[in-house]
Parts: sequence; C-alpha cells; structure tokens
Amino acid sequence: MKSYEMFIDGAWTPGTERQRFETLNPYTQVPWATIPQASTEDVRSAIAAARRAFDSGWRRMPGLKRAALMNRLADIIEREAKPLSVIESTDNGKVIRETSAQMLYTARVFRYFAGMADKQRGSTIPLDHPDIFDFTVREPYGVVALITAWNSPIALLANKLPAALAAGNCAVIKPSEHASASTLEFCRFVEEAGFPPGVINVVTGDGKVGAALTELEGVDKISFTGSPGVGRRVAAAGAQRLVPVTLELGGKSPNIIFDDADLPRAIVGALAGIFAATGQTCIAGSRLLVQRPVYDTVVERLVERANRIVMGNPLEAVTEMGTAANRPQYDRILAAIEQAKDQGAKVAAGGGGATDPALKDGLFIKPTIFRDVHPEMAVAQTEIFGPVLSVIPFDTEEQAIAIANGTRLGLASGVWTQDISRALRMIHAMDAGVVWVNTYRMVSAQAPFGGRKESGYGKERGEEGLLEFSVLKNVMVDFSGEDRDPFAAKT
Repeated sequence: MKSYEMFIDGAWTPGTERQRFETLNPYTQVPWATIPQASTEDVRSAIAAARRAFDSGWRRMPGLKRAALMNRLADIIEREAKPLSVIESTDNGKVIRETSAQMLYTARVFRYFAGMADKQRGSTIPLDHPDIFDFTVREPYGVVALITAWNSPIALLANKLPAALAAGNCAVIKPSEHASASTLEFCRFVEEAGFPPGVINVVTGDGKVGAALTELEGVDKISFTGSPGVGRRVAAAGAQRLVPVTLELGGKSPNIIFDDADLPRAIVGALAGIFAATGQTCIAGSRLLVQRPVYDTVVERLVERANRIVMGNPLEAVTEMGTAANRPQYDRILAAIEQAKDQGAKVAAGGGGATDPALKDGLFIKPTIFRDVHPEMAVAQTEIFGPVLSVIPFDTEEQAIAIANGTRLGLASGVWTQDISRALRMIHAMDAGVVWVNTYRMVSAQAPFGGRKESGYGKERGEEGLLEFSVLKNVMVDFSGEDRDPFAAKT
C-alpha cells in the first residue's frame, strides 16, 4: 500500500498529529493508499509557508521567470501523463481514456497561463485635470486557497493553479479526501520543476481541513469547486473575513434537441454529455429536452446506445464508463434513481446498480435513462452527479426556454439546431454561464468558464480566469508642481 505525505514549504510531511486515512479503489473497494489527515496547525503552517514565499520573492519575480517554471512543469506533466492518469483512475474510478486526456489538457492550461504571466497590463486613464497622470496596475492577492473536488482532481486544479501562479500568487491546495493521491503525486513534479519552497503547498484531509483553510487568517483569496451546499459555507467563511471568493458549483444543465437538429450528432452529444465521466461532472447534460416530433426516435436511439456502453476496469482502454467515485456518492445516486421511480418517471434504460457478476466488486451503476420526466420532478431539479439522464418532451421554443431555465442552477447548456436564428435566440435566452451549440462538454484553456445562480460566481480559464487572481490598483501622479493646499486662503 502506497503511503503519501503532504507537501508544505517544499518538504514532505506526515503532519503534526500523524493521523492517516485509507483511500479506496472504487473498482475493487480495496484500500490502495493512505493519506495524511492534516491538523489545524498543519494548515496554519502551509499558509505561513505560502506567505513567506510570496513576500520573499515570488511576488517580485518577473513574469518571464514564473513562465519558465510553469512551462517546465507542463513538460513534466506531459511526460508523466500516463502514470498520473493511472493514479487518478485508481483513486476515483474514472476511465483511463478520460484521465489521460485530462493530464495532457492540464499541461496545455499551464502553458497557456505561462504565456500570460508576463502580459498583465493596466491602462492609462485621461482625467479632467491635465496635470495628473492616472494609470492602473494589476497585482496578485498574495496567498490563495484552492479547494478541489474528487471527480477530476488534476483537471480542476488546472482551472485554478496556473492562473494563480501566473498572476503572482502562492497557493495552499486542499483536494477532496476521496481523491487526494494524484494531487500529492503532482507535487513531485513541482519539486522537479524547481519551484521555490512554499509557492505551492498541499494539505489533505476531511472537511475540517477545508474549513480551517477558509477560516484562518492569512488567506487573501479562495477558489472552491464543489457542491452548492459546501459552497455556501465557503462563501460565508470568506464573507466573515471579507475575503473574495470564486465558486464553481453544481449544475443541472439542459441539453436541448430541436426537431431540425442533425440527430446522429445530437444523440452522440447527449450520450457523451451525461455518461462520459459516469455523469460525475458539474457540466453533465443531465436534462435532455427533446422536441416532440423527434422525441421517440431520440429516446429509442439513446437507449440502444446506452445499453451498449462497456463498463469494467477503469484502467483498461476498452472500458467506456467507470464507477461511482466513492461509496457515499454511489449510495446517493441509487437513492435518487429510486426516488425518480417513486415519483413516476419511466425507466427506459438501466435503473440501478450493475448486475453483471464481473462487476460485483465495483461501485458500478447502469447508464440510466428516464423518459417522460416532468420538469418539476426531483430527478429534473436536483443534481445527481451520476449516470442518470432525464428526458423531457417539449413543443415550442418558448416552452424549451422555460423548462431549461426552470431550476436554481445555471452552469451550462446545449442547443442542437440547424436554424442559425433559433440558435442565436437560444444563446441569449439561456440562464447559464456556458452555452454549447451543436456540441457539448467542450472545454478550452482560452475559454472562460463559470456559472450563474446557484452554480456559483466568478470565472476560471481564459483571460477572465487570470483576472480573478489579481487586484486592480489605481495610481495618480501629480506633475503640475502646484501646492494644492486645501486650507490656503483663496485670493
């Protein structure tokens, strides 16, 4: 069994209290590694290390030098993508074909933000008084807390850390206790790349560790990815100390197929939108809205494809869908499926845990499709975070908009139509931070990402993601030579 340690101030440590917990392989449900449980003192030490690194040089390091370190780290991630993806798939049950791609994507995001590290610009502002020169500069916050979820630890970290570093911040990272191994393994790359001690720190453990990281003095900015419930507590902790917070929370994203859509492409998009990553992604297209003339055709083809999805060992290339990431999530998904049945949703495919004897040891759930779902049912309102698709019929464009926007969440959305006018109308109508047209679940380092309503606030990736980690300072320079004494007698 592998034994990991935390990474604080450039050194590996078991923590002050030397407590550990096991991490289970969701495919075998057998412990495969142990992870340290950080104490409040460990968190305080990590924050202090980040502060020292920031004050002693990182904040003043030229962007060109920060970029060189980040590019070196990207090279290492790319070189080690396969073994790192094996660790992550072992830890959270996601198929190797997806985690492998995510590692390469992570390297790309580091390179993108490395290219921006020396390009942070302010602006000059003409004022009413001609003898005052006004300009702005962007500066890093200082120490940032980055809290990630268990579904895609490294990819989620890539949404935060590269931008934070490029802006000149130092970081304390807290991965989920359900999937910490790949983040700790990532710190070996940080060492090899030559980052100064304290620039990047990782503390591990349960929710008490995350609470300490958001509540202790010394953190200047918080970026959190997770559930809306925990997001509220993070926001409250930030508000208590008046620390800015970026929240990337849940989704109940609508994927809308109109009757003029290219159906083969739309069906593939709907299938990948919910069953890729076993549905354990915030952008999952868990609500499929289908216009009535093509409703039965779409459901029939989706069911046929869903029943052919290959489940098995996440480390094998032939496997198309892995496990639920952990036992609590497995139980929550199954409970949501049973609730949908009780509320009258009709099972068209799946409907429970896998029954194949070859899968008996793993946390497998059949790709599940409910048809004829009413928009107000819990299965159509509540994020399940699993391979469960609600198919909802609609008649008109106006009805589709009302159903799509009829939840408290607003992260992503998809529109499938060959009518450009309709596509543009739908883009403007969607209450979502992301709208995909004739595609779904596409991401890019350059494209900003973030939600609305209870899906959170703030942006990750793209230029907007960099701005989230910097503060705008205004400067006024008076070159008039005038006294400007406000108490001098007027003549």
